[in-house]
Amino acid sequence: MTHEDIWTAIEHFAIEHKMSCSGLAKNSGLDPTTFNKSKRWSKEGQPRWPSTLSISKILSSTGEDISEFTKFIQNSGVNIH
Repeated sequence: MTHEDIWTAIEHFAIEHKMSCSGLAKNSGLDPTTFNKSKRWSKEGQPRWPSTLSISKILSSTGEDISEFTKFIQNSGVNIH
């Protein structure tokens, strides 16, 4: 599971719920810029991973469980067991 896999999963999760990443963040009680592409890397070039709290909030706001999120990681070629 890579940094890119997680961010791609968030993008696909938002699309599945008919939202942009910004809309998903707002719907979840997060700052609308939480999932912006510009926030995925530090100024020093280090990857920034979404927090487990952010993932938990998007699951809660959409009424989904973790398997609905991880299916997007699995579909990217990564298999989680």
